Amino acid sequence: MTPEDVKSLADRLRGEIAKAVVGQHDTVDLMLAALLAGGHILLEGPPGSAKTFLAQCFAAALDLDYGRIQFTPDLMPGDIIGANLFNFQTSQFALTKGPIFCELLLADEINRTPPKTQAALLEAMQERRVTIDGKSHSLSSHFTVVATQNPIEQQGTYPLPEAQLDRFLFKQILRYPSLEEERRIVATHGTRHGNPDPAAMGVGRTAGREEIADAVAAVGAIRLADEVVNYVTDLIRSTRESADLETGASPRAGAMLALAARAWAALQGRDYVIPDDVKALTLPALRHRVILSPAAEIEGRTVEEALKGLIERVEAPR
Repeated sequence: MTPEDVKSLADRLRGEIAKAVVGQHDTVDLMLAALLAGGHILLEGPPGSAKTFLAQCFAAALDLDYGRIQFTPDLMPGDIIGANLFNFQTSQFALTKGPIFCELLLADEINRTPPKTQAALLEAMQERRVTIDGKSHSLSSHFTVVATQNPIEQQGTYPLPEAQLDRFLFKQILRYPSLEEERRIVATHGTRHGNPDPAAMGVGRTAGREEIADAVAAVGAIRLADEVVNYVTDLIRSTRESADLETGASPRAGAMLALAARAWAALQGRDYVIPDDVKALTLPALRHRVILSPAAEIEGRTVEEALKGLIERVEAPR
């Protein structure tokens, strides 16, 4: 598969999901980039902004084995990964797999469960395997977590630990739709009964496992010039030197940003990365990996403003 084929796949995916979800093309692109780069994505937005439905449509359009976990305060780690249960008929323990054994896992409202349960995802997201009673079980090579969360200032939420946040390649902020988009949402969904269903709204398979594997291979062949490597490194190091940020991005963040930029280049139909690819992904790739300094917070600044300022100040290669 060539980068042009990857671009065509992205175009088809956007069109298919658009049958049910109004707008959100940027989010779809980030979800596809995360899948092709072997990463995961965190979607944050107010209730009713189609986070869950978007993940359902994404899985349906790519024919991925889909699993969902509704995170609640009483959810336990075993509810996610599964457990060995004793079978009285055979007098043996048998593995009962949890919903994590899938290709695309929707971790719905992930910040409504305590950190102990959130940590059950760490090994799966990093190594694509889980350990149950000391025995490792492999997950799919395409295993991708699409997590959703409500803004942390809402009641009943637990902030995600830094180690958990660092496992996500992207954090995408879903905003309210524009006036025209909201009119289309009302016109499309306001005349339907019951919960929206991707299949009922015409969302079908646009690609399968073979096409995804070919697209991943195409991303692996994308060229990353030394100048772009230096640019990514300069951006990452600048976050540690910024007076607006108490904690900057880690070296792993730089490696993941470069990997994501390769996937992004393929989505644009190119076999090489340009600085604009890095710029386009800096916010979603770093906004959850840096912490605002107390002084900047008191002055009313935001992480978004701090990162945008760094993008403007760090010189990009020509």
